[in-house]
Amino acid sequence: MAEIANELVVNKDADFQAFYTRLIANAAAIESLFMSIYGAHPQRDQQFKQLVTTIVLAHQNRRAALKKIDEEKLHKGNWHLSQEIVGMSLYVDRFAGKIQDVGQRLDYLNDLGVNFLHLMPIFESPLGESDGGYAVSDFRKIDPRFGKLEDLHSLKMDMEQKGMYLMLDFVLNHTSHHHEWALKAKAGDPVYRDFYYMYDDRQIPDQLDATMPEIFPESSPGNFTYINECRQWVMTVFHHYQWDLNYTNPAVFNAMLDNLFFYANLGVDIVRIDAPAFIWKKIGTTCQNLPEAHTLLCLLKQCLQVAAPGVALLGEAIVAPAEIMKYFGQGLYTGRECDFAYNATQMALQWDALATGDTRVMLAAQPLLAQKPKGSSWITYTRCHDDIGLGYDDNMIASAGFQPYAHRKFLKEYYSGVHPDSPATGALFSVNPKTQDARISGSLASLCGLEKAQKENSSSARSIAIRKIMLMQAHSFMLGGIPILFYGDEQGLVNDYSYLSDPGKSYDNRWMHRPIINWELWEKGNNQDGQEIYNATQQLIRIRKKLPALADFGNIRWLTPHNIHVAGFMREIPGQTIYCLFNYGSTTAYLTWFAFRESGRSVKQLYDHWSGNKIETGPDHEYLIMDPYQFFLLEVVE
Repeated sequence: MAEIANELVVNKDADFQAFYTRLIANAAAIESLFMSIYGAHPQRDQQFKQLVTTIVLAHQNRRAALKKIDEEKLHKGNWHLSQEIVGMSLYVDRFAGKIQDVGQRLDYLNDLGVNFLHLMPIFESPLGESDGGYAVSDFRKIDPRFGKLEDLHSLKMDMEQKGMYLMLDFVLNHTSHHHEWALKAKAGDPVYRDFYYMYDDRQIPDQLDATMPEIFPESSPGNFTYINECRQWVMTVFHHYQWDLNYTNPAVFNAMLDNLFFYANLGVDIVRIDAPAFIWKKIGTTCQNLPEAHTLLCLLKQCLQVAAPGVALLGEAIVAPAEIMKYFGQGLYTGRECDFAYNATQMALQWDALATGDTRVMLAAQPLLAQKPKGSSWITYTRCHDDIGLGYDDNMIASAGFQPYAHRKFLKEYYSGVHPDSPATGALFSVNPKTQDARISGSLASLCGLEKAQKENSSSARSIAIRKIMLMQAHSFMLGGIPILFYGDEQGLVNDYSYLSDPGKSYDNRWMHRPIINWELWEKGNNQDGQEIYNATQQLIRIRKKLPALADFGNIRWLTPHNIHVAGFMREIPGQTIYCLFNYGSTTAYLTWFAFRESGRSVKQLYDHWSGNKIETGPDHEYLIMDPYQFFLLEVVE
């Protein structure tokens, strides 16, 4: 590796020496990871040389300002753990219009306290066959619907001046069937046929299908699509227009690594790896979460660490809790795979607790989630662009005394509004008629009951819904990691049903919680519920940013569940102790003061950052009284 780097670089200045040092430090890991996957491939040596060349050229093409940011982040160490980072995920067109219009909303975001933006997919994808932008036809061209690459550069410069971070999606598993590679494969080019899984007959597809689950059984059943143009069966795990890339071919890995560096050199701070669980396929398995997929992610991370060390990776693995933890790395690579993972388990369990008023299922998951390696972190959230899955372990449900199938059935009925006691307005997504598995669609506000309350013009129901919204947000904000708002939630927007009139979206009810923002209506200031939610969200962000104990240093300790309706944890660093308490019950809850002393420390007075009140603790046989859906953010007063 060193020889290749020395051959390629003419000007060996101080910047090169820092790069060269990182290259040497990571060389053994890079070679070992590459060879463990591709060691028997006939093009092994040629492709390994290409990999090293890609790393070197990526660093050379990195602008000086980004290299300076790399140095600053390396000097800070674990910059991404800071409690001062708060994010928002948004669709450019539905939030503002075009990329340049997002730039005009930066002051709005700054006022709210958001300093980290996740722009949902903005690269070219075919209209009507885009899967929300995750069917990419050109990884390096901004879709004209959103603007041009120059607009993204301009937005990034504005964000840098305001101290804001940027995250973009990198769709690792597949391309659109309109991508240049797929078009060449359809035309019979043998080089690009090897970029995909293509078969003359159903023999191998049938073997794979025997153990592979269906991702979208309603809208896109099966995992293979017959392509008339080339008379081939092509693997299409997600939709028929998304062709899975064949990572057994090292040329595919190198091509996608080069695309990853393109994103890094745009100035992206965090790259969100979409669907990493699916990138390796093997007969006789589910073709998800396989060891080789983790090896490839580790290889991506080590390469990135050399050429663009200021860029972090987020693995979008919405899988079972035990599987999520593996995306931080295992064994020698513990903490060296993805820097972030979505805390999807916690998100779903908060919805579980909100529906049942019982926190025991949530608490059963915490010992496993606590195994996250130091230096890595979560993306925490209550909603995102996707559905809400209920894939947490059956034993977690059973440990709370519930029957898993019946419990999930209740949750589906509750959030789809079928249950008679439910205030929620949601819908079931991707129902599997064979297993009755399903996920849940709906905005934060609608699932918390605000849509129904507004339709019924009930002030009391609106008040309860807003309390639920803020309870959910406060919990995800205080856990540790980077909390990401889904755009529109800060305004309390309910489901947007306009998607039903769009043939390219009407088949996918997830679009109901992907609203179109009406800025004219918002700026008139006549959305009283929305303004109340916005102000409360702004206050939560301010509280989070000023409390260093909320940075993600692995300093969370969950409290013993003295009351099944109340979830609580302690966040502590030298000189600061914070107790965060959340009543998920619909009735008043009583928490013994012993809960604050159980760790052995003396706690006499607490300051609630949310209400601004000071609270004197009482004896162990007395209680902190919590109203329905109330939360406290209590700092110990020394």
